[in-house]
Amino acid sequence: MTCANDAIIVNTGRKDRKANMEIKKPYVVVQYNKYMKGVGRVDQYLSFYSVQRKTLKWSKNVVLYLLNCALFNAVFVYRTLNTNKNVKYKNFLHEVGRSWISEVQDRSESNSDDLQLPEK
Repeated sequence: MTCANDAIIVNTGRKDRKANMEIKKPYVVVQYNKYMKGVGRVDQYLSFYSVQRKTLKWSKNVVLYLLNCALFNAVFVYRTLNTNKNVKYKNFLHEVGRSWISEVQDRSESNSDDLQLPEK
């Protein structure tokens, strides 16, 4: 939190169940909660099905995190563009993995046709 905002206390629009009093919070906290909900949801999704693995190399960790974020953004865009399809994040990851594996297999098969193996 910064000192850019005044220390104004505002009503949150909710009431405490026990005391039946309106809940008041600093304005900064209300604004933070209002705009940070999406970030929390992204972190939640990324933690459920993460492609990251424990590694000592920080560069590998950064690349895997960025890949994870890119895959989440891809499924979010896919869901936005295809409103009639309800695709789960886990299933999307499986389909992307299968697609990548089949592309690699197709490339290796086409490259192996060109190679002549020595006879024994």
